Amino acid sequence: MKTNKNIIIIILGCLFFGGVIGWLVRGDGKVENGTIQAEADGETIWVSPMHPHIRQNEPGNCPICGMELVPLSQFTSSTNTDPYILEMTPEAVALANVSTTQVYGGDAGRSIELVGKIQPNEQGIQSLTANFSGRIDQLFVNFTGDVVQKGQKLATVYSPDLINAQRELLEAAKIKDRQPALYEAAIQKLKSWKLTDAQIASLQQNGQVQTQFDIISDKAGIVSQRNVALGDFISRGQSMFEILDLGKVWVMLDVYESDIASVKMGDLVKFKVSAYPDRDFSAKVSFVDPVLNEQSRTITVRAEAPNPGYQLKPGMFVNATIQSAKIGKSGIYVPKSAVLWTGPRSVVYVQVGSSESPKFQLRAVVLGPQAGNAYLVTSGLELGEEVVSNGVFAVDAAAQLSGNFSMMALPEKAPATPLGFQQSLEKIIGAYSDLKDAFVKSDAGLIDALILPLAKHIDGANMAELQGKESTKWTNSAAILQKSLKGIQSNTDLELKRKEFETLSESLISVVEYFGNGEMQLYKQFCPMAFGDKGANWLSLQKEIRNPYFGDKMLTCGEVKKTYSPKKPI
Repeated sequence: MKTNKNIIIIILGCLFFGGVIGWLVRGDGKVENGTIQAEADGETIWVSPMHPHIRQNEPGNCPICGMELVPLSQFTSSTNTDPYILEMTPEAVALANVSTTQVYGGDAGRSIELVGKIQPNEQGIQSLTANFSGRIDQLFVNFTGDVVQKGQKLATVYSPDLINAQRELLEAAKIKDRQPALYEAAIQKLKSWKLTDAQIASLQQNGQVQTQFDIISDKAGIVSQRNVALGDFISRGQSMFEILDLGKVWVMLDVYESDIASVKMGDLVKFKVSAYPDRDFSAKVSFVDPVLNEQSRTITVRAEAPNPGYQLKPGMFVNATIQSAKIGKSGIYVPKSAVLWTGPRSVVYVQVGSSESPKFQLRAVVLGPQAGNAYLVTSGLELGEEVVSNGVFAVDAAAQLSGNFSMMALPEKAPATPLGFQQSLEKIIGAYSDLKDAFVKSDAGLIDALILPLAKHIDGANMAELQGKESTKWTNSAAILQKSLKGIQSNTDLELKRKEFETLSESLISVVEYFGNGEMQLYKQFCPMAFGDKGANWLSLQKEIRNPYFGDKMLTCGEVKKTYSPKKPI
């Protein structure tokens, strides 16, 4: 008896909880713990524009970035079947602040923003050394940083060695007729100590030995180092002063590895220093370091700048712009803000719709050098096309939300299809389409007649420019296509022919998705009921469904699974 009561209690409990759950689902549609109510039930899903994985069934703010959630339905149109094309409503475009820029052509020089530092011109540094030994009796330069002029007296030295050398000359002058070599040696000794011809002539004329000698600067500049003091005894060859010529200075700039190719000798450098914010200085690149700094991944570029009035001080920081004379290539340029980087690949979103019906196509591009705030595009865009230049991340997020290809969900990279092979592929697709139409008509005789033209196009495909992986891909695919055609031809039963046609279609779809579809508009269509509800795909040049697996029996059974728009392959 107790057992029966327990069973009844369990049954009633199950009915009660089942009723509660049913009421929750049928009632206000709210699901606990953030579970999302399907849009198929008529509920609106609210998503974060910056974090697409954040979804909820009521308005609110993103818990990560705080942005206001927006309805998912604003982002996409359910009529689009091309995974490369995102359709958005004008309201969604305005909400995401999306704007486009037309790509432009030209031959642009490149502008690179850099930071650097003023350094002394090493070629203008001179060490003033003593030509003779002696004692510093007078010192006219008492501190570093003092400005000196060429010919200015720096110090006075008492030199016993020089006094003795003068006396030797005076004695040798008395016997120069008998000992001319001795006389000449005495003169050369004084000249080796940098006495001038005028000083030597004055000594011989007056016969007076000079006891003190002046140290004269033979260069204008700044005293950057003083190595002597009053009363010091100096030796011949000893460095007394270091004179720095600041009439020209070096601007030392660090250039990142990615910008090295754009910097050349002679490029113009415009720079500013914080001491004179309203003044522009200029210089020219005079040296490009051949060695890369492995820690900073930069090279040092040196520019030489005139410095009248010594306004530019060594150690000053500079903000500089290098204006490259010429990139060396003319072509199409796209704004930097339009490019999304996905590792080694770069993509942009191209406007293929209108302002009333915005559509953005994901497009892979190959970039050349940077030119200021733009990149040279070597392939992937045509002159006059418009790309998303503002709000590109919002567009990409919308593509992720709608299940389209996006920056983070790209298909396998397809090759750049050579023109000759692309034309051959278009002929193959055309012959395949004729064969597909014969299956639609269920005409076995016509099917057999159309096998040979398709086989000839496959055998005659121009694969001369296909290399490596692409060549192997086509060779393997062509073998499967030919095997399927032989299977169609060898079978007399129409249903067995259709089974071989499915294999043919799947192989050709793989070829189209790898090499692209050139200038042709193609549709990948699917019948879920083919071959015992297993389903089967085929390609069609028309969007309208014409089922090759059932013919007249179920002519319009199927749906468009994917649209291959005329475009370069991603």
